[in-house]
Amino acid sequence: MHDARTTKRVAGDEAEALVVERYERDGWRVRDRNVLSRRGEVDIVAERGAQLAFVEVRMRATDVWGDPSLTVGRAKQRKVVLAALQYLQRHRLMNRAIQFDVASVVGRGRSGRVEVIPDAFEAGF
Repeated sequence: MHDARTTKRVAGDEAEALVVERYERDGWRVRDRNVLSRRGEVDIVAERGAQLAFVEVRMRATDVWGDPSLTVGRAKQRKVVLAALQYLQRHRLMNRAIQFDVASVVGRGRSGRVEVIPDAFEAGF
């Protein structure tokens, strides 16, 4: 039997897997997933050429409450940016062009619909 946290984590993993597939189809190479730092987390780090994308994944079973990407507020953006900066320093990638994307997944499992908003927000806060 699964508790609510386990069910949510499984759904989140499925959503992230769909987003990874989308990025790979679009010519990106996924460097890392679920990158943790003291300041935040980045769901997916992808690269294409010299460009790095730090991707926040949001999902909902339906869009009855709106697009899940709308739930990425300023506080979450700040956490993603701080985690990304730490990642860049740790991996000595400070000279790379970066972007912060938001990927929304509506639906569960393989039937989830993925939409990516490239450059959804900037590092400045």
